[in-house]
Amino acid sequence: MTSLPTASERDTAVKTIATAQRVLRTEAKSLNAMADSIGDAFLQATGALASITGRVVVTGMGKSGHIARKIAATMASTGTPAHFVHPAEASHGDLGMITRGDALLALSNSGNTAELADVIAYAARLSIPIIAITARAPSTLADAATVTLLLPPVEEACPMGLAPTTSTTATMAMGDALAVALLERRNFSAEQFRSLHPGGALGRRLLLVSDIMHAEPPLVAMDTIMADALVAMTAKSFGCVGVVDSDGTLAGIVTDGDLRRHMTADLLSRTAGAIMTAGPRTIRPRALAAEALATMNANHITSLFVVAPGVDGAMQTVGIVHIHDCLRAGLT
Repeated sequence: MTSLPTASERDTAVKTIATAQRVLRTEAKSLNAMADSIGDAFLQATGALASITGRVVVTGMGKSGHIARKIAATMASTGTPAHFVHPAEASHGDLGMITRGDALLALSNSGNTAELADVIAYAARLSIPIIAITARAPSTLADAATVTLLLPPVEEACPMGLAPTTSTTATMAMGDALAVALLERRNFSAEQFRSLHPGGALGRRLLLVSDIMHAEPPLVAMDTIMADALVAMTAKSFGCVGVVDSDGTLAGIVTDGDLRRHMTADLLSRTAGAIMTAGPRTIRPRALAAEALATMNANHITSLFVVAPGVDGAMQTVGIVHIHDCLRAGLT
């Protein structure tokens, strides 16, 4: 039998939940204040980062260094070439990882991190724009920066006010804001995003219909008799056949359900155009495969014909995708 929690255990549970809520609310308050402070400096920073021909070099020491690595990774995965340089290692040869045409994104809550001195001086010598994210101005970093993104005064969530908590959350969020603003400024597409994330669940989510479709769909003409249409339907094993008009445009579809609804003695002698369901649902080859799966699930169908404009502008049937193709690709 499970014993009931003691008074001490209940008291500990209440305090633990209260602590978590206090931390999250403190950090949320910081983010709201930072959102309200966004203005000209942010525009200048994104403009400077968008105009470079090289990479965004992100640097920071300690906890700021961990955040800097994450910001660099986020930028690199969203179309802004970026990498992290450790400020202490930079003083021992890694300054060579910073070149003309780059921009420096330097993180320091205090703005006076000693290890950043050599990186800042090197960037200044090469006339590399320096974007600072700091909570202190004036400070060494803010004074040297081309643009300073000043974090609003925040209360650390640590009860002693010492452990970087709220400040690191704010710094990371500012990095995310820069990355997404640059993404949208460059019109970075889902297709480009997919090319940088080919593996794992994210890669599967970004598969295109063209990646999984069958390029030779079962098609017959409007005047094809059903005896021949059934042969085409059976040969491809999709449980359907597309019916096209004289210019190749998909006019309808014949499915197992259509066969059952028209099951009469003269079925095999009738034409596909007489049996078909007109105006079938279709999808574009550049649509996400996940969209195809969602469409099939929502409409209780198992196949979609894939259509695209031909040379004359008319929509042509270029493939077919089956629900099993989506499931084999790992989509759910």
